[in-house]
Amino acid sequence: NKLKNLLELLPEHDLPEDLKSKHCKRCVVVGSGGILHGSELGHLLNQFDIVIRLNDAPVQGYTDHVGNKTTIRMTYPEGAPLSEHEYPPASLFVAVLFKSVDFNWLQAMVKNETL
Repeated sequence: NKLKNLLELLPEHDLPEDLKSKHCKRCVVVGSGGILHGSELGHLLNQFDIVIRLNDAPVQGYTDHVGNKTTIRMTYPEGAPLSEHEYPPASLFVAVLFKSVDFNWLQAMVKNETL
């Protein structure tokens, strides 16, 4: 019932047109483990068609190492970046929900409520 009620709150949306039109010929997933720190691979990562960033992997202040392109940001609610700068307007945020508290978080976000 909780999931059904939550789904009724969500507006129906499709993927953004610019994302639907992309072909994932070259994709890269960038995690938040810090392995890229000091690598200076940012310029190479930006060349991928799709850049998927996981959790709160920071971009600001690390672009030389991790690039600055974000096509999709995937995270559990507790791993969501706190800074609005980590959510570029042209990127898609994907919340990965599986725990009861995750659904409470989404409901609070949709209703603009405090958890």
